[in-house]
Amino acid sequence: MSGLRLHLACLALLALTAVSFGLAPPPAAAPAPMPKYELSGPFTHDNLTIFFLRGEDQIKGKKLLTLDEALKEKKVIVHETKNVNELAIENVSGEDVFVQAGDIVKGGQQDRTIALDVIVPGKSGRLPLSSFCVERGRWSARGGEDTRAFSGSANALANKDLKLACRGARSQSEVWKEVMNTQDKLKQSVKAEVQAPASATSLQLTLEHKKVLESLQGYVRKLEPALDAKMTDVVGYALVVNGKVISADVYATADLFRKLWPKLVRASAIEALGEKKADLKLTAVKPEAVTSFLAEVATGKRTERKTVRELREVQLETAKNFYFETLAEKNAVVRRSYIAK
Repeated sequence: MSGLRLHLACLALLALTAVSFGLAPPPAAAPAPMPKYELSGPFTHDNLTIFFLRGEDQIKGKKLLTLDEALKEKKVIVHETKNVNELAIENVSGEDVFVQAGDIVKGGQQDRTIALDVIVPGKSGRLPLSSFCVERGRWSARGGEDTRAFSGSANALANKDLKLACRGARSQSEVWKEVMNTQDKLKQSVKAEVQAPASATSLQLTLEHKKVLESLQGYVRKLEPALDAKMTDVVGYALVVNGKVISADVYATADLFRKLWPKLVRASAIEALGEKKADLKLTAVKPEAVTSFLAEVATGKRTERKTVRELREVQLETAKNFYFETLAEKNAVVRRSYIAK
């Protein structure tokens, strides 16, 4: 063996020995390939376009209730704790309930949005539920509402900046700022004051405003029925506003996505309404733009944290996008969220 080859072999052996004894970090693993989906669409109304993402269920043979339907059926209780950033949830039924980051719960001492994806098992007892306030200032009863618990969850965070304040920055002050920005954008779009007299800071009450609801009707009438009954393998969707792909969400099962779709399409319409520009010339978005958007996060910086019970959240961040992946036991995927910065 030549001197140079012997030298290189020795260096390789030293490096291997250092890794084996914990003296040096192992080489970084190659990033896992991002999942691929079949796309259906585009489906468009005005400045809002959606593509459905079709794929296999990630959690087989499990039916999950949504938070909205569980609250309506009194199968779950979301308790006020008088801690702004932590509620308590109690599943009194025998069915599992899926609560997604971004769900808004109405009532209590002040309206909140949920900070993490959670699967609440049947007969759970009280479990902690991370939250952010989306109604600054109120800390008392509003009308005849119960301050001890929350009455419903018909809406979700309605734009990417709010989502990133909740899931990326994880900052209460950023959430409050983006609530105000959302209210300002909707006010300009519908040309009416959208802050409710009962609570001017409440995002929930703004989303219930008559002028806002009227302005959403066209979007909802066109896009909600786009999820055809024959599309049995749709597990998520990508959202395009003003010709730009801005977010995508994929869920554990096609059944769960279908039940969430009315809430998701309303939130998407709110985002499009807030970003509507009269003089903007829109061009058709090709499926390749969506595919590229979904693939871009694969090279992002990875962090991981344990959240609730056995759940974990993986985060990837690039210069352009954030990716959040909620994992259950055996790495079963509960939800994937892609959000443009």
